Amino acid sequence: MNASAQKLLDRIEAKREEVTALTQELVRIPTVNPPGDAYEACAHFIGERLSKKGFAVEYVRAIGAPGDSDSHPRTNVVARWQGGSTGECVHFNSHIDVVEAGSGWTYEPFGGQVANGRVYGRGTCDMKGGLASSIIACEALIESGLPIPGALEISGTVDEESGGFAGVGYLAERGYFSKPRVHHVIIPEPLGVDRICLGHRGVWWGEVETRGRIAHGSMPFLGDSAINHMSAFIHLLETQLQPRLEGRHTAEPVEPPGARVSTLNINSIHGGQVEQHYANDARGWPTAQTPAPVVAHSCRTVLDRRFIAEENLEAVKQEIIDMLDELKRTRPGFDYGIRDIMSFVPTATPKDAPVVDATARAIARVLGREPSYIASPGTYDQKHIVRTGKLQDCIAYGPGILDLAHQPDEYVGIQELVDSAKIMALASLDLTGWTRLNQA
Repeated sequence: MNASAQKLLDRIEAKREEVTALTQELVRIPTVNPPGDAYEACAHFIGERLSKKGFAVEYVRAIGAPGDSDSHPRTNVVARWQGGSTGECVHFNSHIDVVEAGSGWTYEPFGGQVANGRVYGRGTCDMKGGLASSIIACEALIESGLPIPGALEISGTVDEESGGFAGVGYLAERGYFSKPRVHHVIIPEPLGVDRICLGHRGVWWGEVETRGRIAHGSMPFLGDSAINHMSAFIHLLETQLQPRLEGRHTAEPVEPPGARVSTLNINSIHGGQVEQHYANDARGWPTAQTPAPVVAHSCRTVLDRRFIAEENLEAVKQEIIDMLDELKRTRPGFDYGIRDIMSFVPTATPKDAPVVDATARAIARVLGREPSYIASPGTYDQKHIVRTGKLQDCIAYGPGILDLAHQPDEYVGIQELVDSAKIMALASLDLTGWTRLNQA
């Protein structure tokens, strides 16, 4: 290995405590989505740190985007460090939002506690640990004094957990993820320190409404229950569609292996009256809300359909419509409505793309083994970079175990933070053009 590159790796090794502390600090900013808490505080924390390292920092609020408001502004941070000569730009994009903590924790969810060689807390692996590693990698590159051509960029973006429309989607529409500004993107999602994620499955979110006729609950025969109609639809999903999906296998290396088939999740069901909370006193009398006796005239369900590269979006949607039309033909009184909520087709970066090749070489140098190549079961912000930014040279690579995302006692290993920072730094030397100019 080039002596200068080895010194860079030694510099990052010496930053073990620093990358740990940075991960802790980021986790202690509770950027919970929804509703989008503390986005501004987190963006400014990142920006103020990077500005001291010579980055030009820009804060971009996604005004008018979904979720943006004065009480919960969708504030993104984009920082750029420009090298001294012509070269290509490597961009590290991390989302700053995390899901709710939920229950079942034995560690403080936003405490950033260190134990067992790990940092614990919500967002440690998904994906503030990856953000910390990318910051340390870029800072080490700058501090090394190497004549790095091109540019390094780091962004902290919002709302990835809810689609990324106010984050990477908003920035991509404005050219932040397109040539000639950016050439290569690494998204430090927690896919494993020795794995390169090339892309993800497709997704269609849709809402189906079944319709009925309202009547008094004591005389349901005078009405027509939309909930009963929805039950018939769900029965078809369970008995007809889901068995078919289990037989559809992809050739893509989706991880975990259970996601190498098409899947359907019924995300929610809402029917009849608005949900209420009931309570009784010692006499059995209601002390809170009470139900009104009506037959449900509407029932809605949200479907989360994940599809493989061998399927196409239109066929995925048509399959649902065909089942609804079958019920309309065969079930008296059945009527329905359907609408799209969100959809993205499967995405895959070619295995011989520059960012894949550079990261693979870096993994082999740092870890002493060849990487594995995978695809993600769920979508992430690569979809916006490829679809809107028209930039194909994009992967997900970062520290952490995917299965821990959104779980209680989420953690990231400190050794993974260090190793991934080294790999990101070496890949950046390749992608900016420094390695080619300084072969020795």
